[in-house]
Amino acid sequence: MKNKNNFLDRWDKEIKAFFSHKLGIAGLIGVSFLIIVAILAPLIVEPVEGYGAFEDKLLKPSMDHFFGTDDMGLDLFSQVVWGTRASIKVGVIAVSIAMLIGVPIGLMSGYSGGILDTLGTGLTDIFLTIPMLPLMIIVAAVTESNSINTVALIIGIFSWPMIARITKSSTLRVSGMQYIEAANSLGIKKRDIIFKHVLMNASTPIFVNLTIVMATSIITESAISFLGLGDPTTHSWGKILHNSYQSGAFATAWWYSLFPSLAIMFFVISFNFLSMGVRDALNPKISRE
Repeated sequence: MKNKNNFLDRWDKEIKAFFSHKLGIAGLIGVSFLIIVAILAPLIVEPVEGYGAFEDKLLKPSMDHFFGTDDMGLDLFSQVVWGTRASIKVGVIAVSIAMLIGVPIGLMSGYSGGILDTLGTGLTDIFLTIPMLPLMIIVAAVTESNSINTVALIIGIFSWPMIARITKSSTLRVSGMQYIEAANSLGIKKRDIIFKHVLMNASTPIFVNLTIVMATSIITESAISFLGLGDPTTHSWGKILHNSYQSGAFATAWWYSLFPSLAIMFFVISFNFLSMGVRDALNPKISRE
């Protein structure tokens, strides 16, 4: 009961610490807004398909078209709203894959040592030395399917090394603590020690870096889509920028590239602010100012 009360007291303090962190609150509001827009996209606007009217091409923002129209006469506000759903989907898939690959490798490397550490660390170092964005572009270019799921899969596969390194570092720190040594001396199964004690107490930096992967995934997806290697059937912010550049209206129709760029910026800043708030709330040694 005492341990349970201590856990609840610590949880209560961490929640209060987070809600006293201004940037963290701003990030939480931004992320919540993005999730709501992604979920309610069908209720906010209808998806745009095909071609618009010739007289609607490259119209400036107005009450009829909040973000203006593109070179095909299609409403940009609708495309940006539906692009939010695509961005959240890419981020969730990429983060899930990076976590499923990186966390186990980091845990085994940090806790077991020996040959597992050598293999895990070596594989992680190899991936970290490779310039990931050019390699992802090559993989996306040669992959037969360039659907949004394939792009997210590629991003996730190449995002796990950072998670693995952070997990290993946290595991090494936690493994040296007295309660882990006591658990080993009591003969508790290694699996229970790893998942019930080590992982739970090493989860803070892992979670923080997962939010960072979420932010970087949309930048990567936008870069891939801007180069024309994204999903042609899905409205994404990178695809809008690609169409703007391809049509030659990138510089002349300022609204064409401005609003998807602002959306990308808002997405990245929101998740970075959220990660800062969580990090500072869960780590009392870091200033929360």
